Amino acid sequence: MAKEKDSEKSEKTDAAEGKPEQTPQMPESKELSDKAKKEMEKVKNKLNSFKKQLLKKAPSIVAIGLMPPQASKIIEENMEEEETALLEKEKEKEKILHILILVPDEKEKELGKIKLEAIKLVQTIKPKIWIHVKTPKQLWEIGFDGKYELIDAIAASYPLHDKGLLGALRVANIHKFLVLNKFEKYVVSYVMTGSVVRGTTVKTSDIDVFVVIDDTDVKRMNRMELKEKLRGLIYAMTAEAGERAGVKNKLSPQIYILTEFWEGVKDANPIFFTFIRDGVPLYDRGNFMPWKQLLRMGKIKPSPEAIEMFMSLGERVGEAVKTKLNEIATEDIYWGVITPSQALLMLYGIAPPTPKETPNVVKEIFVDKEKMLEQKYADILAKVVGIYKDYEHEKIKTITGTQIDELMRETADYIARLKKLMEQIEKKARERTVSDLSDNLFTLITTILNLDKKTPEQEIVRKFNSELIAKGLLSKRDAGLLQNIIKAKEDYKKGKLDKREVDNVRRDASELVNNLVEYAQRRELIALEKKRILIKYKEKEKSKEGELFATKNFIFVIPDSSETKEAIEKIQKISKEGKILASSREELIEAVKTVWEEKLKLNTEILEALGKIFGKFELAM
Repeated sequence: MAKEKDSEKSEKTDAAEGKPEQTPQMPESKELSDKAKKEMEKVKNKLNSFKKQLLKKAPSIVAIGLMPPQASKIIEENMEEEETALLEKEKEKEKILHILILVPDEKEKELGKIKLEAIKLVQTIKPKIWIHVKTPKQLWEIGFDGKYELIDAIAASYPLHDKGLLGALRVANIHKFLVLNKFEKYVVSYVMTGSVVRGTTVKTSDIDVFVVIDDTDVKRMNRMELKEKLRGLIYAMTAEAGERAGVKNKLSPQIYILTEFWEGVKDANPIFFTFIRDGVPLYDRGNFMPWKQLLRMGKIKPSPEAIEMFMSLGERVGEAVKTKLNEIATEDIYWGVITPSQALLMLYGIAPPTPKETPNVVKEIFVDKEKMLEQKYADILAKVVGIYKDYEHEKIKTITGTQIDELMRETADYIARLKKLMEQIEKKARERTVSDLSDNLFTLITTILNLDKKTPEQEIVRKFNSELIAKGLLSKRDAGLLQNIIKAKEDYKKGKLDKREVDNVRRDASELVNNLVEYAQRRELIALEKKRILIKYKEKEKSKEGELFATKNFIFVIPDSSETKEAIEKIQKISKEGKILASSREELIEAVKTVWEEKLKLNTEILEALGKIFGKFELAM
């Protein structure tokens, strides 16, 4: 690393003389000016009430962040075309600020409902607030798409509410800039992983990041020396990042040089396998996403040679134990069963868990769920891990020769059984993949098209083509993906499908499912907007705004959307005859969700009823 080598001497000199090293700065566009901070502070006070009311309606919300004004251009450039057109009209009238609301992945179906509630709550706030609702999974897709400026903008947002995700992203992003400013072009990838990406983070969780540094041109020092030097420098930046981010999370960077990392990938090391599979790039020089794509395509996986290598660690335990005592013997046996167990979990299709979690996962998957492994083998694995942990924590002081012999016999039995299990997994995986993918896909299409569950597959395909493809709601490529899956299922029944073709089916099904879910969410949001009418009126010379929702049998009225709690209690509905009736929030939500061909129109009787409620009013259609 040329720059590192050239500056090494001056760095040491400065340290010896007590000169402070210059602190790298984040790009100016990512930091708030004093004026912007004052503006955001005013808006923040207005939004406190909004936050409290929204969290009462949706307490599962992970985070609410107010985007910095400097990030608006980046945010708006990455919005959907339909939203952008609406935004441009609003920007002509007034200034726009953006709020990001993060909802747990398991609540993805409620995105439209939460967005609608949030829009109601911010309608009277100035400047105008534009609501963005995403799940963490959708947030990470931004990193997968290489939109790092947008990730930077989100990381710089002001947290109105945060269960830990925004704070974790902020401290990792600041640390990223410190690393980039120090090592410039030698950073291959800076990737976030661990509990933050899995969606289980809390405010005190560790934040796991991987930093991969290019070492291919290093000549002055060996690679171990280089790695230790890099580790020291990059670890030193974690304290500064935490202080600047203002969060308590413990940043936990793992430093790898490129040659070491690539060797681990080739050997299907579980650490690197998990890193590529679960990681989200905050910066990438064009390496990480190709690795991830190759993994998704099945090109990076535990090869038969790698699995045999892991398995062989267990087979060689017998000879190793004879020459070691206590801690050494215990450790060899421990890794001799853990490593092949993780290899088979990878083969099954899940990322390898931590060694501590491995016995429970093996039992849960292979004993309880799949009924492929006998309980006694799960007990052997749990016993070995338990002895190792007890020895590590000094609950066991010594291991006798008799105990070691017993562990060796059980380990040899366990490894032999895992070899047979490997054959069972490979066979069963091929049998169930195509059938499950096809069934799940047709269930999803049936739901989206509102078809009966007993609708024949041929009719589902016809409706899919006429209602979604022919009308341009999905692409012709999606029609081709569906045909590929149908053909693969037929080939499978005839015994013509090999492992490579199964992987192709899995990839095609994943792409089509993503496209269908995206279409369903887009359709739901558009439908909700079509049912909403804004009504403007005056009360005691004060201008107010209410909302009307046109449904099949009634016009629902929310008299004042700025007084949310009171307004919900005052919800009314008007029949087509103009009769005013009491209603409730639950009835309104149920009516809006209902699908019908025509909604109730505003006739003379309804307009007269609105006059009784509001006096003089205007409708914004």
